[in-house]
Amino acid sequence: MSSLIWYVALGSAAGGVARYLVSAAIQSRLATTFPAGTLVVNITGSLAIGIVLRYALGSAEVGPEMRMLLVTGFLGGYTTLSAFSYETLTLAERGEYLLAGAYVLASVVLPLLGTFTGMAIGDALLRARGP
Repeated sequence: MSSLIWYVALGSAAGGVARYLVSAAIQSRLATTFPAGTLVVNITGSLAIGIVLRYALGSAEVGPEMRMLLVTGFLGGYTTLSAFSYETLTLAERGEYLLAGAYVLASVVLPLLGTFTGMAIGDALLRARGP
């Protein structure tokens, strides 16, 4: 159990740094208060978790250490749904209700589609690998 904590810690640190870099890079290029950087992180994180978990849970090649590193650690540190709540309320407080509503809708629907697509890709990878 205690060795798994190190996998989670290492993955979380890397995921947090990746979240910051991706979100900042996207947001700095847009002249808007819409939190596009966080949205992209949530969508790509959802896609990645669909791929990784579907493949990892269907394959003996991926052990619990790697799952902890990638899913609980990296993707847990990378995805930012807590930031989503804060940013939605901030938009609403500024009176940007249309943007806040669009952000909520996009943040729920697109990550679900990402996870669905990721699961389908994971299934395809398992089929391609064979028995």
